[in-house]
Amino acid sequence: MPKGKEAKGTKVTLKTARKAIKMTLDGRRRLTLSNMGLTIFPNCLFKLDNVEELDLSRNLIQKLPDNIGDFLSLRFLDVHSNKLVSVPESIGSLVELTHLNLANNCLTSAGLPSSLGSLTKLKSLNLGMNQLDALPHNMERLVDLQELGLFDNRFIKLPDFVKTMQKLTKLNVARNPLAYLKEKSEQVKKKMAEPKNDMYLVHESTLCKECLQKCKAQRERLMKGERSEDRDKFDEKEKISFAGLITPNSVASVTQDVWRMKDNVKNKKIK
Repeated sequence: MPKGKEAKGTKVTLKTARKAIKMTLDGRRRLTLSNMGLTIFPNCLFKLDNVEELDLSRNLIQKLPDNIGDFLSLRFLDVHSNKLVSVPESIGSLVELTHLNLANNCLTSAGLPSSLGSLTKLKSLNLGMNQLDALPHNMERLVDLQELGLFDNRFIKLPDFVKTMQKLTKLNVARNPLAYLKEKSEQVKKKMAEPKNDMYLVHESTLCKECLQKCKAQRERLMKGERSEDRDKFDEKEKISFAGLITPNSVASVTQDVWRMKDNVKNKKIK
């Protein structure tokens, strides 16, 4: 390639586009031009205004044409994994649109038009893997929206209208710096770091020498009442209790003797 020249993307002709149109199982005209190295939106597509599904994903398109709203029959538009930095206002004219995929582009909140709120038949909207931190307020008009993808963005707080969308069944907000998720994560970490007070009674033969010595030392401290935080909670008649467990006191010693006797009997029978 000569120095100073940029690589040209694939050129799509009207003939090529017409051959790429296929009928879906439900009888819709679908045009797929995915992963073709396109750098611009092919203008010849405007002569195919009867297309109902358009897939331009995995290309290098940086801008959608201002007259994208001329595709009045369009119900499905997939432009994920391109280089889009904004969406034209005219997209609000695609009133029949039910599925819109804008994921994995370079969109900022300033690049989202308020006309998105005019797509009232929209059922699925994917805005994941962009640079968004807010949504247009009039998107609350998307009353039929069932799936909303906002993953891998910059949201600190979600718009209140997202919580009131009655038909919304799938909401993906993974990998966003949401404040309440951070707070919850810190609470979980703090709880996991708290010392555990649970005690378990096990047969001493199952413990290693070091663990057995630690258990005996702990038992002696408990019997001597060296746990100052428990001194004011129990009087002499009350015993320290562990829910569902046997207290490691003299009862444990008796129980361990019984275990030893049983083991001896078993060993004699085996011999």
